[in-house]
Amino acid sequence: MATVDQKGHTFRETPPAEPSRDASAEQPGTLPAALGNGQASPKLAVMLVSSAGGHLLQLYQLKPWWEQHDRTWVTFRMPDSLSLLADEQVSWAHHPTTRNIPNLFRNLLLAWRLVRSRRPDVVVSSGAGVAFPFFLAAKLFRAKTIYIEVYDRIDLPTVTGRLCYPLSNLFLLQWEQQRRFYPKGQVIGRLL
Repeated sequence: MATVDQKGHTFRETPPAEPSRDASAEQPGTLPAALGNGQASPKLAVMLVSSAGGHLLQLYQLKPWWEQHDRTWVTFRMPDSLSLLADEQVSWAHHPTTRNIPNLFRNLLLAWRLVRSRRPDVVVSSGAGVAFPFFLAAKLFRAKTIYIEVYDRIDLPTVTGRLCYPLSNLFLLQWEQQRRFYPKGQVIGRLL
């Protein structure tokens, strides 16, 4: 199901019920069908938010989609993010985020400023803790939100996944087993 936002951009909220296992599930790094191909719709203003490391790498795997859109990244200033995003527009979030209340508030203020000034059509995240403040700000400014539950959490849901689930317009899963924690999630297959 596609919807049109106030700017006239088409946004796909509900992907096909059963994703093709031959695309994203069998070939890591291919574009999940749930995000569309980026070429059929107008350019979107996309904000990609994640921690550094594996979370960032999973979002980076969506390059065939995000490189078609105007984008900005929010992540931690770390060696991998500095290298991977050298040619991208990046805002640096505060870390660590785990059990760090002062950084939660710093990131909430950062999210408020960035989402208000950049007005993304969609905020996409694969976690971890930095995602939640940006999803709150996105909802306040009526931006769509897409959360991708991480590849390596099958037996238990992530804390950030549980927090972002009710704030997500589209909640994507990399394993069928994750659906027991997120019944409205859509399985896209693995990104790595």
